[in-house]
Amino acid sequence: MHNAHVDENTWRRSTEVPLMIASLAYLVAFSSRVIADLSGPPRVVADIVIAVTWLMFIVDYVTRLVMAPRRLRWFRSHLGDLAFAVIPVLRLVRLLRVLTRAPGLRPTAGGLLRTQIIVYGAGAAVILIYIASLAVLEAERRAPDASITTFGIALWWACVTVTTTGFGDYTPVTDAGRWVGVGLMFGGIALVGIITATLASWVVERAARGHDDEQPATRAQVRELMARLDALASPTGTGGPGSGHDVAGDDIGHGGDGRPGG
Repeated sequence: MHNAHVDENTWRRSTEVPLMIASLAYLVAFSSRVIADLSGPPRVVADIVIAVTWLMFIVDYVTRLVMAPRRLRWFRSHLGDLAFAVIPVLRLVRLLRVLTRAPGLRPTAGGLLRTQIIVYGAGAAVILIYIASLAVLEAERRAPDASITTFGIALWWACVTVTTTGFGDYTPVTDAGRWVGVGLMFGGIALVGIITATLASWVVERAARGHDDEQPATRAQVRELMARLDALASPTGTGGPGSGHDVAGDDIGHGGDGRPGG
């Protein structure tokens, strides 16, 4: 089991750069096919690149799942990898890792986590909007009575949909376009919820600074306090017999000036 875990980690490290390049190739090929409305041999080349790169992500995901010692547990804890396999360009979000660390700063673990969530969430939102724009344009462009016929309109529709604003000026008329809209709405709600919760956590932390006396004690802090009280009450503690309190008691009994009772 341990060797399988090491093999899975080795596989992940060795495929990180090739899959990042494949993600870029997928994005360029898909963008060219839709925006330039390719036909003939150029479209065939773009389709081949899209198929090969997408297959690379599927093979990577299945291989890592097979290598995992506990596959069901691995599946539940690696839903992000499943998203990368379904939408390969989401892997490009990892390139934003450099923006989560400011030089010379040592943020707390909570602060670093919030920064990562905001940066990755914003990056995922941009990529999601862009890919949805391409997908809905490809589905709608040649449909009868379609209103989404250019990339500019598709981009506007994606921005309106992901924010759940819903102006209704442009709507998909094909089943494929509507499914893109459904995925974009659910993705937008999830991303907005995550980013909003992260910002709320940051605001609460800032508001609580300097007011530690008003914060409730945790169970761990209560246990630590009780342990210290038990130590003080024990015979070997500072409050037991033979401690400095006996000396103080003698001083008080002699008045502190050497005279009995004085």
